[in-house]
Amino acid sequence: MSRGGEMVYIPDDSDFSSFRDQCESLEGWHCRYNKAGVTVWSQGQEESCSVQKIKTRICCKDVPAETLYDVLHDTSYRKKWDSNMIETYDIGRLTVNADVGYYSWKCPSPLKNRDFVTLRSWLPLGNDYMIINYSVKHPKYPPRKDFVRAVSLQTGYLIKANGDGACILYYLTQVDPRGSLPKWVVNRVSQFVAPKAMKKIYKAGLKYPEWKRRHDPGYKPWVYPEQNTLPSVSLAELSVQHADSLENIDETGLPEDHLSASDHEA
Repeated sequence: MSRGGEMVYIPDDSDFSSFRDQCESLEGWHCRYNKAGVTVWSQGQEESCSVQKIKTRICCKDVPAETLYDVLHDTSYRKKWDSNMIETYDIGRLTVNADVGYYSWKCPSPLKNRDFVTLRSWLPLGNDYMIINYSVKHPKYPPRKDFVRAVSLQTGYLIKANGDGACILYYLTQVDPRGSLPKWVVNRVSQFVAPKAMKKIYKAGLKYPEWKRRHDPGYKPWVYPEQNTLPSVSLAELSVQHADSLENIDETGLPEDHLSASDHEA
């Protein structure tokens, strides 16, 4: 997503517009899964390539767009629904609608776990909302020995209001997981992992209003910037995270028969 591949910058209206177009367009996308209100597409790369662009859509009845927007921002609530997450926290604030954060996630066993440092930006547009991110380097958060540092080339959500009290959620991601992955992993992402993740977000949206009423209901720094107490981060402190400078491991020989318990969750 970074312009010219070298400059760290905060996405502008043209970046959000381009992201929205990618979410809504079907041209060049290949449908990989379509069941029970969830659709998954892939684009561009060979099936065996681990750096695929994946797009997922789910229709969320009884969840307003603004509720799902809150769910995706609320790191305290994320611990309740995102069972693949190991740790997440905000590092610092860039502007009223951009920050830098850390996220680590459990990969299907026996793969090594991955983590990211990303620049995230968000844009409410009437009844619709977008959140997008890409990987950056922060000097205080270098790669760790217990994780493989992966790279988000472009990842984000488009939440579209869909009638009264409902919405459509798009999730689009292009991530370099670092390493040569077995083909079964790439296939499972589109056939199993992505649909399950979307259903989890939908369920989280249904439960969020009641949870939020009991957990600091007025605190939403993503809506009310004056509540944001994060330290300021300068763009000059950051640089683009290039995949080729990171550890590259070969996991192609790992078998599929050692699935972690979280892989079997409904």
